Amino acid sequence: MTEQFTAHATHRFAHPVADVYRAFVDPALLALWFGPLGFHVPVATVEVDARVGGAWNLTMVSNDNAEWTSPVTSVLQEIEENRIIVGTSTAHGIPGIEDGTPLSLTLEFAEDGDGTIVTLTQGPFPEVMRDMNIAGWTQSFHKLEALLATPKEFFQAP
Repeated sequence: MTEQFTAHATHRFAHPVADVYRAFVDPALLALWFGPLGFHVPVATVEVDARVGGAWNLTMVSNDNAEWTSPVTSVLQEIEENRIIVGTSTAHGIPGIEDGTPLSLTLEFAEDGDGTIVTLTQGPFPEVMRDMNIAGWTQSFHKLEALLATPKEFFQAP
C-alpha cells in the first residue's frame, strides 16, 4: 500500500465567521466558489443537510470537458454552527487509495479580530494527491475570498 499523508491548510478570511461558515453550508453560495481553478459546481448538484448524519454533497465539473466530473459525497459526523464541520466519505476510484478507505474532512472556524481563520485537515492521501488537495483548497479559498468581498447587491435579481 502507498504511504498515506494528511492534507493541512489554513486560510485567514477578512470576513466575519458567520459569513465564512454560511458559505460552506448554503448550497447556492457553496456552488459559487467551491473547487479549484478550471472547475465549477452546478448548484443542482449541491446538497447540504447541516446536521449530524446529514449530507454534504456536490459535483465539481471541468470547465473544459463537462464529462470530467469529481463528485464529493460526505456524511457529516460533527457540525457546530460557526465553529466546526467534520465529514467522512469512502474512497472509490482514487489513484493510490484502496477502494473503501474512509476519508475525513475537518473544517474549523475561528474568529480572528474582524476576520476568520479556517483550518482544514483532510485525508488520508498519497503524497502527490495530498499536495494537489492542498493546492485545490487554496484556490477554492481564494475564490471564496473574492465572493465574500463582492457587494451583496450584486446578488440581487433586477
